[in-house]
This record gives sequence, C-alpha cells and structure tokens, in this order.
Amino acid sequence: MEQMNMLLEPLRVFLMQLGEFLPRLLLAIIITVAGWLIAKAVRLAVVKGLRAINFQVLTERAGMDGFLQQGGTNADTTHILGLLIYWLVILAALVLAFNSLGLSHVTDLLGRITLFVPRVILAVVILAFGSYFAHFIQTLITTYGRNVDLTDAEVLGRLARYAIIVFVVLIALDQLDIGGDIIRQSFLIILAGVVLALSLAFGIGGRKWAAALLERWWPNQDKDVHDAGERE
Repeated sequence: MEQMNMLLEPLRVFLMQLGEFLPRLLLAIIITVAGWLIAKAVRLAVVKGLRAINFQVLTERAGMDGFLQQGGTNADTTHILGLLIYWLVILAALVLAFNSLGLSHVTDLLGRITLFVPRVILAVVILAFGSYFAHFIQTLITTYGRNVDLTDAEVLGRLARYAIIVFVVLIALDQLDIGGDIIRQSFLIILAGVVLALSLAFGIGGRKWAAALLERWWPNQDKDVHDAGERE
C-alpha cells in the first residue's frame, strides 16, 4: 500500500498543479480575447476619429502618403497609426495574460516592446506635422520669392523644406532613441560641410549674382544721387 501511494504521489502532485494552472490559463485566454476585441474597437475608433478631423489631408499634403505608396503599400499614415494603436492594446493584453500565468521573463520582454510602441506613434505624428510644416514653409518662400522676382525662389524653398525635414527626422529618431549622439554629430558635420560648400560657391562663383541681387534689394543711394545730379 505504501508503495502504491509512493507511485501515485507524482500523479497527485501533477493533478494539483494542473488544477492550479488551468484557471490561470483560462483567465489568460479570456484576457487575450478581450484585449483583441478591445484592440479592434480602439483601432476603428482611432481611424474614424483621425479621418473625421481630416488627418489624411495633412499627411497627403506633407507627402507621407505618397512616400508610402512609392514603397509598395496601399496603407496611408492614418491606417498605420491605427495599426500601431491596435498592436499597443494587443501587447498590453498579452502582458496581463502572461503575468497571470507567472511567466515573468516573457512579461518583461513584452513590457519593453509595449513601452516602445508609443514612441513609434509619437515619432509618426512628429513626422506628419513636421513634413506638413516643411511643405508650408516651402510654399511660403517660393511664393514670396516669385512675388519679388527672385530667380532662385524654387531652389530656396526646396532647400528650406529639406532642412526642416532633416531636423524633424532627427527629432523623431531622438524619440525612438535611435543613433543618439552619432546621428546628431553626423548631421552637424554634414551641415557644416554644406554651409562651407555654399559659402565657397557663393564667394567664388556667385559674386556677380550676389552683387546684382543686393543691388536689386538695396539700391545704392549714392549712385541714385549722382544720377539725379547729372540729370539736373
């Protein structure tokens, strides 16, 4: 009898552990399914809300939707934001589910991923508004340059837009904590090189253009007085 009890003891322990694990497994499944349903509802609400405030118009004018289409995807920025929020809710549900099962290592990994997703969402929003602002500045500079008969108005507008976009990309990468000081230092080195190249080009090859431009913007008063004296 004692031998029989010794043989059945591992089975009894296994059944006790299984009885304790099954309710937690059931709870984890319920949390996952509920999180999936909530994620679908939140995604639909976010996409409809963004389209209600015409967010897709902003991203289209900023050029982000066109960039995504060139990459071979039919999704726009609004759809991507909805998808990111969908996975944010899913990951949060999985963290709760695995935490209920006592799997701490998996919970820690999913928790880090969950904390990273809001950074991606913020980076996408920064890129959207920053690109739209860059497009607005380009249009403003180009229009003003044409109004004052500036020959290189389109070039100056395009340069201003690219400069703002680079700055916005750096801010977005900083939110993602990618690159850090290496990207910032590389940007400063490239910017210094571009400024030096423009300075040399402007000083060596653009003196006549600069003189004509300055003369058109700020006429020489002494020359005007001299010409008026000769006419008298």
